[in-house]
This record gives sequence, structure tokens and C-alpha cells, in this order.
Amino acid sequence: MTVLLRAATDPDLPAVGALHFRSRRSAYAGVFSPEALNHGSPAALGEWWAERWRWERETHRLTVAEADGDLVGFTYLGPTPEPDVTELYAIHVAPPWVGRGVGRLLMRDALPHLGERAVLWVLADNTRARRFYERGGWAPDGATRDQPIGAETARQLRYARHQAA
Repeated sequence: MTVLLRAATDPDLPAVGALHFRSRRSAYAGVFSPEALNHGSPAALGEWWAERWRWERETHRLTVAEADGDLVGFTYLGPTPEPDVTELYAIHVAPPWVGRGVGRLLMRDALPHLGERAVLWVLADNTRARRFYERGGWAPDGATRDQPIGAETARQLRYARHQAA
């Protein structure tokens, strides 16, 4: 099956939200309680993405992956407050598609747009995601923060990637 990447459009945003909800629930199982992972809804995340995209579309890049007309993944990247540093804010893959190369395809597509210095945040307890990023040339840089989902929080690690200009 062929996976195609393209720039997201406004009609994609409800599907981006629904995929984000499903992906988060699957990837963070065991890190957050089921109650925290069910916080919100696919529709609420779709509305959140629509509002975010409304304000950030000129400075950020939202790419979707499609297979047979279905959204199976997405990436979101943009500037950080630190000059000349770009952040990979999100890379999400639909749970049935995890391990099938969609994440790698999305990462390869994002890398040229990240610039010379890039960062991302990953949950410290999300060992699968950490392995994925480390295989892709990312490494923890020592920065941490707490990430809330619902009424719970988990530790995040910042990863950095430096590439030749």
C-alpha cells in the first residue's frame, strides 16, 4: 500500500485531531491512566488543531500521510523562541500503522525543513518513541519539563538534532 505525504488543508483538521487522540491514547498507555488518556475527545482535538492552525499556518508546517484516502499520520513543525532553532512539535501515526514505516517517512520528509538546529520533546517513559528518535539521530540534551494530560503530568525530555547546513 502506498503512503502519500502532502501539506494539510483546513478540511484535514478534524481527522488530524481524531488521529492525534487515538495515537496519544495508544502511545501513552502505561504512562497515563485510562482516565487521563480519555480526557477530551477526537472532536475537541480537531477543534484545537483548527484554532492552532488558524494562528500558526504562516510560520508552521503541517504534513499529513494518507493511505487509500485515510489519514494515517502527520507531523507538525515550526520555530521556537530560541533563534535559529526549529521544533518538531508532533509526529503521530495511527495505531494500526505504527511499525509500518509511516513514522520514518514523515521524519525523512520533516528533516530538510527543520534546519541546522532542531529540538523535540518526548515523554521520558515513552521508550518506543525515544528509540525511534535515537535511531533517527536525535539525542537528549538534558532539558526536562512536565507534560499534563488531564489531571496528570509526566516528565518530558528534550531531544536535539544537529545537521550540516
